[in-house]
Amino acid sequence: MEQWGEDSGGNQEKGETDTNREPPVIRLRPRMLRDVSVMDTKTTVLGEEISCPIAIAPTAFHCLAWSDGEMSTARAAEALKLLYVASTYATCSVEEISQAAPEGLRWFQLYVYRERKLSERLIRRVEALGFKALVLTVDVPYTGKRRTDIRNNFQLPPHLKVKNFEGVFEGHSGPDNYGVPLNTLDPSVSWKDICWLRSVTNLPIVIKGILTKEDAELAVVYGVQGIIVSNHGGRQLDGELATIDALSEIVEVVQGRIEVYLDGGIRTGSDVLKAIALGAKCVFLGRPIVWGLTYKGEEGVKGILQILTDEFRLSMALSGCRNISEVNRNLIHVAKL
Repeated sequence: MEQWGEDSGGNQEKGETDTNREPPVIRLRPRMLRDVSVMDTKTTVLGEEISCPIAIAPTAFHCLAWSDGEMSTARAAEALKLLYVASTYATCSVEEISQAAPEGLRWFQLYVYRERKLSERLIRRVEALGFKALVLTVDVPYTGKRRTDIRNNFQLPPHLKVKNFEGVFEGHSGPDNYGVPLNTLDPSVSWKDICWLRSVTNLPIVIKGILTKEDAELAVVYGVQGIIVSNHGGRQLDGELATIDALSEIVEVVQGRIEVYLDGGIRTGSDVLKAIALGAKCVFLGRPIVWGLTYKGEEGVKGILQILTDEFRLSMALSGCRNISEVNRNLIHVAKL
């Protein structure tokens, strides 16, 4: 599912663009002599303060990268006062994640299942644990053709489980899909299920996987509190929009009525700056977090987050921006090749 990609970021990975049409190049227009001796990178997401507009996207199976997996990831986010979105497909349970980082800001990523009670039971658990929002992934009515996973015959190792479903599928002997029985997800999910979700929780709802202004407008109409512009790390539909290319039309149609975030392709502090200048409230990181986790667990994730935070602060200063409110569309020049 979100195995180091859903919610992990990709913009179809750099270089994977239509060979017949080069995308526009996004450049920065820095301002000078602005007195950037005092800098402030703080912002808010759904009313909660974070130290920088950088957050951790939901990605699955962190115990493949480090022994205590998502617990290390949560501790790193807590230490840097950043948001962490825990995946349904975590190899640590939501209870273990909460216990590992009790003061951290946490959202929970959710799917709609054929058996709605599966989703509802997860919602009740995260409500009780103090998670602050639900992130509904909407771009997986079916799992995309993930050729690398097919080539590698990927299976979750026997010693690891999708801990949030521990005991739920006992006795199941058929084929599975990333650690849960095949066909558990509901391909009939539609906008009416947003109404169902709002009827079973008071938590804010953020929709992840939106790439068009039409769907962004529907998200507003159906009463969600946020949109994550995401292409599932480029792992669902070949040839779809890079998220940075989709961002502007979504920001334009939303007109500040709900918050808009960007997931995918963020690798440097200037990438963060460009996304914020184009209207994203915050960016989400997937693959880089797993790289840091693989390198050195909690300390590796902290290192990745610190590198990007420092680069973002420097990019702001060199562009003449002293705080987030000064980062806006005037900073951007879009050049066509």
